Amino acid sequence: MPKPSHRNYRYIPGLDGLRAVAVLAVIAYHFGLPGAQGGFLGVEMFFVLSGYLITDILINDRQTHGRIRLADFWLRRARRLLPAMLTMLAAVSLWLLFTDGHRLSLHAGDLASALLYVNNWWLVYHDVSYFESFGPPSPFGHLWSLAVEEQFYVIWPLVVALALKFVKRRGAVAAVALAGALLSALAMGLLYVPGADPSRVYYGTDTRSFGMLIGAAAALLLPSAKLPEIVRGRGVAGLDAAGIAGLAVALVMIWRVGEYDASLYPGGFLLLAAATVGVIAAVAHPDGRLGRLLGARPLRWIGVRSYGIYLWHYPVFALTSPSVHTGGTDYGLMALQLALTFGLAVLSWRFVEEPIRSGAWRRRRAAAAVSGTPEVAKARRRKPIAVGFGSALLLGVMFASVSGNAVEVAAPQTGIAGSNGQQGTPEKAEYAHSVPGGSASGGSTKPAGPSGTNLAAPSAGTAPAGEPSGQTGPGSEPSPSPSASPGADGPNNAVSGEGITVIGDSVILAVQPFLEEMLPGIRVDGLKGRQLYDAPELIEEMKEAGTLGSRVVIELGTNGLFSEKQLDRLLDSLDEAEQILLINTRVPRKWQDNVNATLEKAAESRDNVILLDWNAASRNRDDYFYPDGVHLKPDGAKAYAELVSESVKS
Repeated sequence: MPKPSHRNYRYIPGLDGLRAVAVLAVIAYHFGLPGAQGGFLGVEMFFVLSGYLITDILINDRQTHGRIRLADFWLRRARRLLPAMLTMLAAVSLWLLFTDGHRLSLHAGDLASALLYVNNWWLVYHDVSYFESFGPPSPFGHLWSLAVEEQFYVIWPLVVALALKFVKRRGAVAAVALAGALLSALAMGLLYVPGADPSRVYYGTDTRSFGMLIGAAAALLLPSAKLPEIVRGRGVAGLDAAGIAGLAVALVMIWRVGEYDASLYPGGFLLLAAATVGVIAAVAHPDGRLGRLLGARPLRWIGVRSYGIYLWHYPVFALTSPSVHTGGTDYGLMALQLALTFGLAVLSWRFVEEPIRSGAWRRRRAAAAVSGTPEVAKARRRKPIAVGFGSALLLGVMFASVSGNAVEVAAPQTGIAGSNGQQGTPEKAEYAHSVPGGSASGGSTKPAGPSGTNLAAPSAGTAPAGEPSGQTGPGSEPSPSPSASPGADGPNNAVSGEGITVIGDSVILAVQPFLEEMLPGIRVDGLKGRQLYDAPELIEEMKEAGTLGSRVVIELGTNGLFSEKQLDRLLDSLDEAEQILLINTRVPRKWQDNVNATLEKAAESRDNVILLDWNAASRNRDDYFYPDGVHLKPDGAKAYAELVSESVKS
């Protein structure tokens, strides 16, 4: 098993096992595996681990050489991190250049900022959400975390070198690190707004540094070289107990804590950082049992290659996942994506990371030069190239087959008219709410409405198979064709929509013409990008104007999460309404299930509230949606309108 190239640094197998746990959690989150709603917390574990290891290496370097050799440290970091990332960026860029040049141009900023290790601030500046972005996700959207770490690698060694030169006591420097961590954690808590998109505090170096600083403080107080002297005898068992408790906390948070959990940003991340320090201290001790457990060979194998796995998993996911998938998790596709991810990571480790990290390329060239005949030298040089080329070709064929499947599923039946009137990709269309760059889910479907819930849903197959003529792009207001049936009752039997008000976002705009034909007199107010917490102000305006009906339909939740308090405020503003119909959502994003659960809870607790289950009605109906997986084609819009119409009549 490969070990660090730093000759004077003790290899700690359990830390590679901890890396494996962290990277597997991140993959499970991005791939939408059940039971990993907090898998993104694996990044925080990486931050703490990086802070510990980097500081531990700096301390070891000072003890060995009498000073911290900053240039040598930064060179080793560059050799370890840059080649693999540049290889991935080049490969993905070339793939997009030949398969989807427009998508590559859209993500040019992501690419450039990743190269400069400022991707996190690029995303903050451009208001790109990690959790709430529409459109196909950026294949470079995960590189923000590498930017945060690299910024730390540049600044923190300088701080440590200066502090140890003038202060000399490691405990005092640890106090400085902990003070910085406290300020960073306070910044996260103060900047976080409950119910709003947390991407600013999630991306910011200022609000995420506390994990690395806590890890750094642990290295200053418990350096791995001194740990056997500091903790001896029964103390090792106590260290193991702390490590096991910390690992249990981390696993429970990965299992239970979602990205919108109210406790996460004011203190949850801090708790995870402290728990991770407990695990690190336990596995760093050579006599600890937890270290032997996490140092098991399978975990160690993954941990050694965790950097490459992290680099490749998100481009594989982003480029091979269908944008429209209403049938739940596709485990077959996921297995192919995982195989491709690990295959690319193995190639990266074998032919890029390990040879450069260990200096093997230089040694091979030198050996080839003195190994006898030129033919022997050429053969030795060609062997790894041939193996690498063959492996890359095999994986390329696999990538193409998986990606082709995604394109086939996601491709619209007709061109989508962009805002400039030209045929284009989904990102060009006017329904694109933000620059894509965040995490995306495979579109998990959690049916709302257990027994006891006020819930209505249409029978299966309410929409006709063919699309009406005159199809328009998503986000516009399509007019039904004259031959399209307005509803099950026919035009002469339409039920009056007088006294019914519908409040929604861009999804309802496509449904509006069908609703107005099925329910003449209905009032529909839709606005692109509208959030649920925008609705109470609109409702007050309607009340003052006397235009609010006695029956109100709410279609909101497409554009992001809202809290129970915000929903309660909305429903309280409708206290005079005879009936309120809440329509749950289908959106291929992480907040879908949270939104639907919040709506379901409100329907259970209020007698005049009914939940309309659009999520269930649209299951396994990819044909209802445009390629963003959110906006409705005419068939889908008609089915949606029939859901509302049938519920109103009943």
